[in-house]
Amino acid sequence: MKAIVKERPGAGACYTDVDRPIPSSHQVLVRVRAASFCGTDLHIYKWTPWAESRIHPPMVFGHEFAGDVVDVGAQVERIRVGDHIAAESHLPCFECYQCRTGAMHICQNLQILGVDRPGCFAEYVAIPEICAVHTDPALPWEIATLQEPFGNSVYAVTEAAVMGKRVAIFGDGPTGIFATAVARAFGATQIFCVGLQPYRLALLRHYAPDRIFDAAQDAPVEQILQATRGLGVDVVLEMSGAEAAIHQGFRVVRKGGTFVAFGLPAAPIPINFADELIFKGIQIKAINGRQMFATWEQVQNLLLSGRVDLRPVITHTFPMAAIDTAMQLLTGQEAKAGKIVLTPGAAG
Repeated sequence: MKAIVKERPGAGACYTDVDRPIPSSHQVLVRVRAASFCGTDLHIYKWTPWAESRIHPPMVFGHEFAGDVVDVGAQVERIRVGDHIAAESHLPCFECYQCRTGAMHICQNLQILGVDRPGCFAEYVAIPEICAVHTDPALPWEIATLQEPFGNSVYAVTEAAVMGKRVAIFGDGPTGIFATAVARAFGATQIFCVGLQPYRLALLRHYAPDRIFDAAQDAPVEQILQATRGLGVDVVLEMSGAEAAIHQGFRVVRKGGTFVAFGLPAAPIPINFADELIFKGIQIKAINGRQMFATWEQVQNLLLSGRVDLRPVITHTFPMAAIDTAMQLLTGQEAKAGKIVLTPGAAG
């Protein structure tokens, strides 16, 4: 089969021939119908220090996808050939304390599809049955593949209980945009969005936040505090991982408010533990992925009900063979894409 492979250390990837996987007894083989880019894939493609420390080439990467099942292992019980599925990219061990107490998404021995095991930027991928999530055929493939990253935002917003609250969202990447849509659907009364990239700030307008701030030109902290009469917001959703945004989030969350931490900083950052946390009496909730599998139920309910429409975030679709062309939209000084969807096949 054809696949996008990180063949060797260094920037780039290639679209080449690899062996088609054979599912083990507890795995299902899925024909990939659509896959989508994540920031993790960008790290692997660019070969950042994180990728250098974690990835072992040669390997097929990618972890967001949807497709139909073409084969199942001998001990698979729940999934059938022909089922439409999306993938939970967290691969649990089933044996650790977290797995045995209802927290598989933070498994002590967690592996990630396309990072620790061969991924989905391919014509076919084999995944454990537990990670194959039934998907309603009413969802188009290009929407079905977004359920995994959309679930990150759904989990972040649900943990903050935003109904009737003022919310500030930091980050204009796809998870920040998704969080804006979910916060609106879940009844937030006032939504402030802060980002840096004009292309993606424009995408945010599809979800009608009350105010959008360009952090490079505006003064988001001062304006959010002014809009809330100096009180601050009830909830901050930090979806960027940028050091400046994290500190701005601590400044605008009201005393006794909730700070949801999802974005991953590129390096350790200093925090004024007394002033930013203790004296404000805030709650911090850290989000890792999605809950297995309560979040997935919420995701499908939101999408099938029409409460959230993800189509405006999909700005480009490419065949997998055009991986380099697609990556050019994300590797420049400013991102020129929202969510990029890949489909198996050759360019042109």
